[in-house]
Amino acid sequence: MTELAKDVPAPVDPELTEAWAKLEDQAANFVPDIPGWFEKDPKRAKEWTHSAADLHVDLSKNLVTEEIMDALLELAEETGVLRHRDRMFRGDKINVTEGRSVLHTALRIPETESLVIDGEDVVGPVHEVQKRMYEFADKVRDGKWTGITGKPLTTVVNIGIGGSDLGPVMVYESLLPYVKEGMEARFISNIDPTDVGETVRDLDPETTLVIVTSKTFTTLETITNARVVREWFLTSLAEKGVIPAVDSPEAAEAVGKHFVAVSTALDKVADFGIDPKNAFGFWDWVGGRYSVSSAVGLSLVIVLGPKAFQDFLDGLHRMDRHFAETEAKRNVPLLMGLLNVWYTNFLGSCSHAVLPYSQYLHRFPAYLQQMTMESNGKSVRWDGSPVSYDTGEIFWGEPGTNGQHAFYQLLHQGTRLVPADFIAFANPQWPLVDGEADVHELLLSNFLAQTKALAYGKTADEVRAEGTPEELVPARVFSGNRPSTSIMAPSLTPSVLGQLVALYEHLTFVEGAVWGIDSFDQWGVELGKVLALQILPALEGNKEALESQDPSTVELIEYYRRHRRH
Repeated sequence: MTELAKDVPAPVDPELTEAWAKLEDQAANFVPDIPGWFEKDPKRAKEWTHSAADLHVDLSKNLVTEEIMDALLELAEETGVLRHRDRMFRGDKINVTEGRSVLHTALRIPETESLVIDGEDVVGPVHEVQKRMYEFADKVRDGKWTGITGKPLTTVVNIGIGGSDLGPVMVYESLLPYVKEGMEARFISNIDPTDVGETVRDLDPETTLVIVTSKTFTTLETITNARVVREWFLTSLAEKGVIPAVDSPEAAEAVGKHFVAVSTALDKVADFGIDPKNAFGFWDWVGGRYSVSSAVGLSLVIVLGPKAFQDFLDGLHRMDRHFAETEAKRNVPLLMGLLNVWYTNFLGSCSHAVLPYSQYLHRFPAYLQQMTMESNGKSVRWDGSPVSYDTGEIFWGEPGTNGQHAFYQLLHQGTRLVPADFIAFANPQWPLVDGEADVHELLLSNFLAQTKALAYGKTADEVRAEGTPEELVPARVFSGNRPSTSIMAPSLTPSVLGQLVALYEHLTFVEGAVWGIDSFDQWGVELGKVLALQILPALEGNKEALESQDPSTVELIEYYRRHRRH
């Protein structure tokens, strides 16, 4: 056990538990039979459907029996999942490799509550930052905070990367109907100059507000992009005659009116030209991929409005309470996380599809990629000991019905076991019709048909009964017994989106707790960053730096230098 982990008990090796042995026995003799299970138990759908806040979650079409779920719940008990959950909520330093609490849940605690960490009640400071965010957002939205020429700021450009980008982008795209008319948000993350170039090329600098999001204000990609955007901004103003030159006092004034920061490094913020008074901070107990409910969401507060953002926070909190307080057998994040363990460690699955039947959620799978794979892509437990079992899943997906015409072939008839989560809403934002046909009902018929087809399949006899020539029968058989979870809600609101986000946060936690890994560090991200800084001089022509590289890298750099035109 590391010194940093002294306050956290050593992880339990799940392979040494009685429950793991039971599950291995179950898997060895497992014969999936979803159609038969429904036939034997007419109440299966109701018994395996649960409510979590506004979410209606149907687990009945998963490859699971009561006996298997009992063993999974026993595994959770033996590995201390719920005890670890309680450590997280009360602020124990469960991010052991960084010696930090894990308190993204504190970002959505009501102001009337209290949570004392290291002798300080963190709820008050959280709400102080939120209040500042809401006040600033109202000024921008009401036209009281204007640009250098007095024009309202109508386009918000958020510059960040990782959690400082993926979360805001996902929420923005998911809640487009709530964006204030006449406003928009754009997002820059990639250090590829294409990202900056395409994002700003049609913008008016006089009506643009830039948010630079970096806790340390040293993130290479973010600060590089911020400097490039600042250069575009000042050059554009100079060309329009708004300021005399990019290095004039007027230029500094313009940066102060058009740039704000989400950061705690106030000295670096000031060096950039941003007034530290216009910096919004957050805490080291907020990990990047869990940070959208912090000041990282400032762009969202501005374009969606404080009320919609608060509703989003309230939705997150409702799912937090469900996870913290609901008994194990009805605890949806717990059950979904345990099912993922069952598929990963006992049925040989290595990926998981998330399939939202809502175009607004088209960035949700990408958001979950970081949430799940950065969290649980680990090969050592939190005490530093190596794991001897699979951890993590490859999360991926696209909105339905697009995916049906792309990769669903593999889900239905491929050789890989791919559990899938289907997400849909009873009420559309756009209640459009095609003649007399309700288009949303056409969408939902596909949602329901796909989960049914995955579960029930189609036998050879059923194919023959359709008059299919015998030589084509094998190609048209669907094996069925492909697992899926169906998640529904009345409509996609800010609160429901928050509930969905927190659901996946917590099921990711459950998996990590079973595996005994630290789901809240990300050291695997660091090596590439270090090597990039070492390689850059070689790209620039430094002979010594080039000679220090491996042969493959040398060859690639030489190719680049031969073909770079300017």
